[in-house]
Amino acid sequence: MGDTVFERRPAPTSAVDHSLSSSRQGVFWLEDLGDRDALEPLTGDTATDLLVVGGGYTGLWTALRALERDPSLRVTVVEAKTIGWAASGRNGGFVEASLTHGAENGAARWPDELHQLERLGVENLDGIEETVARYGLDCEFERTGYLSVAVEPHQVPWLTESDGEGGRFLDQQEIRASVNSPTYLAGLAVPPRDSALVHPAKLAAELARVVRELGGTIHERTLVRGLEKSGDGVSVRTSGGTVRAQQVVLGTNAFPSLLLRNRLMTVPVYDYVLMTEPLTAEQKAEIGWEGRQGIGDLANQFHYYRQTADDRILWGGYDAIYHAGGRIRPEYDRRPASYRTLASHFLTTFPQLEGIRFSHTWGGVIDTSTQFSAFFGSALGGRVAYAAGFTGLGVGATRFAADVMLDLLSGEQTERTQLEMVRKRPLPFPPEPAASIGVNATRWSLDRADHNGGRRNLLLKTLDALGLGFDS
Repeated sequence: MGDTVFERRPAPTSAVDHSLSSSRQGVFWLEDLGDRDALEPLTGDTATDLLVVGGGYTGLWTALRALERDPSLRVTVVEAKTIGWAASGRNGGFVEASLTHGAENGAARWPDELHQLERLGVENLDGIEETVARYGLDCEFERTGYLSVAVEPHQVPWLTESDGEGGRFLDQQEIRASVNSPTYLAGLAVPPRDSALVHPAKLAAELARVVRELGGTIHERTLVRGLEKSGDGVSVRTSGGTVRAQQVVLGTNAFPSLLLRNRLMTVPVYDYVLMTEPLTAEQKAEIGWEGRQGIGDLANQFHYYRQTADDRILWGGYDAIYHAGGRIRPEYDRRPASYRTLASHFLTTFPQLEGIRFSHTWGGVIDTSTQFSAFFGSALGGRVAYAAGFTGLGVGATRFAADVMLDLLSGEQTERTQLEMVRKRPLPFPPEPAASIGVNATRWSLDRADHNGGRRNLLLKTLDALGLGFDS
């Protein structure tokens, strides 16, 4: 019990200094794309059948799925900066079947729908794999499976309870034979059916390619400033002109919603990531990890990590930083204190890799909702649909969200639109300054739970009772 493994055996300061000495601020995934042709911004007024706001996964999947449903549809995507530049190009590349941020969160919120949601989640992941194959998406998609690892004694029973349900329990000897870390006490092997890996930025770029090949139009560097009902459609004001659309989809992630009703439905939380240089053959042999599964530990402040196609290790998580007022600023993408914490934890997990260097460090913002997974809805008489609040699990769930939003716009009742998860909105966050106080108090409480055998204090128990739990 007591303090976490990471703090009991910290990495030497000199090793942390060395690991970060030649790293630079930059998103590896986006740089790995290489040069690509920029897409022209919107200039002048135009009209379209479906306007999609946001050039990340949510918007791109929606555009693609809409064109698959009706190839004659005029579909236009507008992106304030460039395709996939925000969360869609900065994440860990974990593609999960879960639509509910794990079975435990799903069982707590939608127990009567859990089996249905799990089935729909697997079907959604299968659909992603089928899309990759059909269009030849060059995005390094791998159906690898996932390892949940216990690094504290109190976490081991959590894994034994999931044996045979969420995966196969691995004792200490078995998990260390799979991936060699002295911090591992046990593990749970989640099958490839439920988890895959992808190159995040390549996925975004390839989805954009297919949208254009199917007849869609994409404008980069086109900021949407507002929208309003206009006749039987929607008038959308942008930095380049006004778009007259029959229907609109909003996929703006953590950024302030264009709908006032959604302004308090998410808060932006910053997440930080390190990427190592490519491992040598000797370093790879030291850690094993031949299955190439994604890995995450079970702490509230958890780490997630995975291998890349060129034998690097991405290491992220732990610190989740909220800035007062929900501010989103470019300078927040860089946080040296978080990089040092992550580097120390990496070298504690894999001490045999001491001497390795991190080539890239970066950060990005996640849209967190109070139910820890996406919520959905429509506005302006059913002409506008939206999805947000993916809470770090959007790589796979955004495709499901695209289908939900298109169903809502169609006005038809489908299996998806009948879900309680889709029909009911979660509770909003309180306005400032209560939001800052609450988020930071919750973060402190989660940290204390990790240091205290997983025991949750009164604040966390109250949040759990209100359906505002923050289990990771």
